[in-house]
Amino acid sequence: MARDVEALDLPAWSRASGLSQGPQCRDAMAHLDSEVKEERLREDLRFYFMNPCEKFRARQQIPWKMGLQILKIVMVTTQFHRLRNLSLGTLGYGESEDNRIALKVCKQHYKKGTMFPSNETLNIDSDIEIGNAMDKNVRGRRALNSLSLNFTLQIIFDNKAHSGKIKIYFNIDAKIEECKDLKISGSIQKNTQYVLVFDAFVIVICLASLILCTRSIVLALRLRKRFLKFFLEKYKRHVCNADQREFINQWYILVIISDLLTISGSVLKMEIKAKNLTNYNLCSILLGTSTLFVWVGVIRYLGYFQAYNVLILTMQASLPKVLRFCACAGMIYLGYTFCGWIVLGPYHNKFENLNTVAECLFSLVNGDDMYATFAHIQQKSHLVWLFSRLYLYSFISLFIYMILSLFIAIITDSYDTIKVY
Repeated sequence: MARDVEALDLPAWSRASGLSQGPQCRDAMAHLDSEVKEERLREDLRFYFMNPCEKFRARQQIPWKMGLQILKIVMVTTQFHRLRNLSLGTLGYGESEDNRIALKVCKQHYKKGTMFPSNETLNIDSDIEIGNAMDKNVRGRRALNSLSLNFTLQIIFDNKAHSGKIKIYFNIDAKIEECKDLKISGSIQKNTQYVLVFDAFVIVICLASLILCTRSIVLALRLRKRFLKFFLEKYKRHVCNADQREFINQWYILVIISDLLTISGSVLKMEIKAKNLTNYNLCSILLGTSTLFVWVGVIRYLGYFQAYNVLILTMQASLPKVLRFCACAGMIYLGYTFCGWIVLGPYHNKFENLNTVAECLFSLVNGDDMYATFAHIQQKSHLVWLFSRLYLYSFISLFIYMILSLFIAIITDSYDTIKVY
């Protein structure tokens, strides 16, 4: 009875005369196992290169990453909904061009405060009054923010160029310091709590997105390893680097970078909101760059539709050619930059250092500020004045009429190729 059960577990061809123990049986089973592995690999490869809609239709797999990216766009952008009211030094008029709305200067101060100079202590009532400096309307709210700011002011008179013009720079830096024996009465601001909770929720969403994208990259690397091993065993050849790079989704790398920037920026924002840090510049750079990357990442999902895919395909096709072209054009650009800095530096404020020279030449390529660049050359030396004309005319003619036209032609050629195929 046991032998009958064993026979039923074997394939039909293995129960044929004498094949169950012979080498032909082992070869057939090995061949069958190889075909099963190949078919499974084909299925995994086919599923990996599907878009989220195709994956949902194939296996009813919910596109969690796409949903998280859409939610992240909304939340990251919502962080800046009061940016115009909270930014330092930002002024703006109303929308109407015909009827300008006057600017309002608001003064915000504690309702009551008592200072004791003998022991350097403060007793502050946390009621805050906000009033318009132009009228007498005042509204109040409660707060529980205690901070001491140490402002460092610096005025610099720059006469490095010795051109008769002295540049004046005014720098200000603020640092938060621990207050001495500060007593504040009142309740904490609910608005601050809501903002901190919202920022924490943004961090959680970005962490989830970061984990999912990292997991996808790890699975892609494992699938690539299986494919390389199979290709080498079956065809005795190595897969080229271009095909290997197809397994790494560069959009995931962009999302991971944006998530890291958003998390870092949100943590800094929470620390600034809690009055523990004053590094506004780093926070704004992190959050601004992350917002840029988040919105650029949406292009990936638009690329799944053929009507919206032209821009992405054109950029992918033209990018290698554009980079090679920019490398060659950059050598010419650097040559003009150093030449202008060395010769025209003492005679023109736009050529005083390498940074300003590079910015000036880039603006000339775009056709900006041409007349001012020509007119401000000091005519102390006729030879330098003549050289400046030859220098500027040759640069503008070369870059606008030749290099820039070739740059556009490379992109147009890639677009025409994609439009045909």
